[in-house]
Amino acid sequence: MAVGDGHLVYVEECGTVHGLPVLFLHGGPGGGCSVEQRRLFDPQRFHAVLFDQRGCGRSQPLGRIEANTTAHLVADLEYLREALGIASWIVFGAAWGSLLALAYAEACPENVRGLVLNGVFLGSPEEIDTYVQGRHGAVPEAWQTFAGAVPAGERDDLLAAYARRILADDPAVATAAAHAWLNYERAVHGELPLAVAPDAGQLASARIQLHYLLHQCFLLPGQLLAGLDRLRHIPTSIVQRLADPLCPPQVARQLHRAWPEAIWLPVSGGGRGAMSPHVARACIKALGWVAEGVPV
Repeated sequence: MAVGDGHLVYVEECGTVHGLPVLFLHGGPGGGCSVEQRRLFDPQRFHAVLFDQRGCGRSQPLGRIEANTTAHLVADLEYLREALGIASWIVFGAAWGSLLALAYAEACPENVRGLVLNGVFLGSPEEIDTYVQGRHGAVPEAWQTFAGAVPAGERDDLLAAYARRILADDPAVATAAAHAWLNYERAVHGELPLAVAPDAGQLASARIQLHYLLHQCFLLPGQLLAGLDRLRHIPTSIVQRLADPLCPPQVARQLHRAWPEAIWLPVSGGGRGAMSPHVARACIKALGWVAEGVPV
């Protein structure tokens, strides 16, 4: 689907066309959707819409950061909703997708029937710094390798150091830096390092992620928490894995303290990511609760 500014976004629908509409927003930024994520949606009950955000996954041009901001993505969601003839929908966001879901809901609350937020990320400088500078302490050896890939004089601001390289015009420099960036991310997710150099999709993911993080996700400080009064009437569930170093639980708790009307669903066990069994089951339960609270 052409959304303007030279961007084409990949969109797929699954389930039943007469089901309750649900929009799924993937993580990242720059991640793209996976086939497995369709399994979160009962095909007899939901009309699920999944799409790859600008510049990532199967969208084109791959890795393009021009005309690629949170405001652009919010506008894409409205364009997509209208093009598909959907009056309003539940919005399900995972990690970075939770930030985009909140930004969209605050911009267009009349078009959001419910929210499911899995692994809350609010895009604050503190969250970004904790991740990039390894202050979570989750994978110290992997972080040392990550930090050691740039000169010692640049390690106080690894985000800027990696952005200069990954967003550089020199493909060799960008590929080497993206390899180190992605391996650190994989370690935080509990995954093995890449055995070979990153492919085009992985390079695009790193490029878009650095673009967004460098600009603090194109949000004003505290913007999402400040806009919660527009959402209090919307049925909402917050799913949070309590041992998540990437989207730490204190951020989700901060959101829930400011929004006590939302259902709090902590997950104490299981692996990382929305498709690990414990987390996936909690997400399916949370979606069911939200769907039950949505007016027909």
